[in-house]
Amino acid sequence: MRIGIDVGGTNTDAVLLNGTSIEAQAKCPTTADVTSGILQAVEQVLSQGPNDIRLQGVMLGTTHFTNALLEGKGLAPTAVLRLALPATQLLPPLVEWPDSLRNAIGGFVYLVHGGHEFDGREISALDRAAVQAAARDMRQKGVQAASVCGVFSSVDSSHEEAAAEIIKDEAPHIQVTLSHEIGRIGLLERENAATLNACLAGLAANTLGGVQEALKSLGLECPLFITQNDGTLMGAEYASRYPVFTISSGATNSMRGAAFLSGVTNGIVVDIGGTSTDVGVLVNGYPREASVAVSIGGVRTNFRMPDVLSIALGGGSIITQEPLTIGPESVGYRLMDEALVFGGTILTTTDVSVAGGLSDVGSPHLVLGIEPRLANQALTKIRQKVEDSIDQVKFNADDVPVVLVGGGNILIGDVLEGATEVIRPENAAVANAVGSAIAQVGGQVERVFSLDRMGRQEARDSARNEAIAKAVAAGADPNTVDLIEIDEVPLTYLPSNVTRIRAKASGDLMPD
Repeated sequence: MRIGIDVGGTNTDAVLLNGTSIEAQAKCPTTADVTSGILQAVEQVLSQGPNDIRLQGVMLGTTHFTNALLEGKGLAPTAVLRLALPATQLLPPLVEWPDSLRNAIGGFVYLVHGGHEFDGREISALDRAAVQAAARDMRQKGVQAASVCGVFSSVDSSHEEAAAEIIKDEAPHIQVTLSHEIGRIGLLERENAATLNACLAGLAANTLGGVQEALKSLGLECPLFITQNDGTLMGAEYASRYPVFTISSGATNSMRGAAFLSGVTNGIVVDIGGTSTDVGVLVNGYPREASVAVSIGGVRTNFRMPDVLSIALGGGSIITQEPLTIGPESVGYRLMDEALVFGGTILTTTDVSVAGGLSDVGSPHLVLGIEPRLANQALTKIRQKVEDSIDQVKFNADDVPVVLVGGGNILIGDVLEGATEVIRPENAAVANAVGSAIAQVGGQVERVFSLDRMGRQEARDSARNEAIAKAVAAGADPNTVDLIEIDEVPLTYLPSNVTRIRAKASGDLMPD
């Protein structure tokens, strides 16, 4: 058995999964400290399940680290060491970061000689003395984390690895993130992604350590796994080193859960929560990946992210009249206290859903005063918002299956323009937790290869082996890991015969 947990901004959901059967489920308000809400949800599913539960693991998806970046809270004093001189001086590290986030991490920046060309030749030799001096300065200034980014380190990572060793020798307490382990091609975006990861590492270790202790207090000795934003899992220790991979994992969990519950592997998933709605495309049971740079807290990054469109629409969205508007404000986790249908005083989308006959929650007699015309107009506007979002994420103009999940799925009827069918699977309200529970352990890499220096098959084998090694490092059973995706894009804008190869592998959890 497994317990799947998803911590959202409004609710913390949990399910107890036995093979493909959902034995128990719970939905609790998310708490400020995260851990309390998780404990409450886990206690509820354990109380509903059989007495002799033997858990294979607890799988957790959380927005905690995303929120930390958006709010600039709990971040470690972080340095950025770029290996690039004499190149890149006109665009120093953190150049496009919002002032608030740059100040939150301290904004310590160092540039030294090093880095490589696209074909692996050195731009200049690594200046080890300069790296050593930078590390000493970091130590004196109280830096707790550092990102190391070399030009074209996705081709040759030796300079980054050497610099990391020097930092560890001079300042062993500093947690170091290497950019070639995080991002893709594109110096600034890869550097940004690595720096975001570095500033989160301390928070991740403390938070996940707290969750592990909380689970032990319930008598659970099974391992804790964290969901990544590509739909796979990583062990808690691995997640403490790479917390940035959890960003947008909530949307991914919902899409994976929707595919599992509905049986749809290619289509569109609409996940309506309490405050927002995520709309994304399923491709072979996994969310389609974004192909462009993604902004997180105002910082452009290029590491893997699901291609998801988010809109300010949820079950707690506040409705105003004259003119009629839906959101963006929401009562969020206060829905059960403040919505009309629960005895509150604020008109929300859930109220018009009940008044319009789409759902039967709360006390329907409390919304009898809502005019039918107002309810119909509001529901039409809600439906149009979702239909517009579906159109934006589609591959083409063809109609496709649409799966509705999330607690706010009651806002939508059974017909949507652009959908061949609207599927509302059983247990749709906890699809996100189901997605956490069913995930396999995965690893993914993207590398640039000069085919003048090695053969194409050798390059593909190298990427494949590295992806498999990452999956095993994240906690997968080596005997079950297999390559699930590999693609190659020739980089025709560069001289010589250069190609980019991306590989993804996944496998089952390592048995006890």
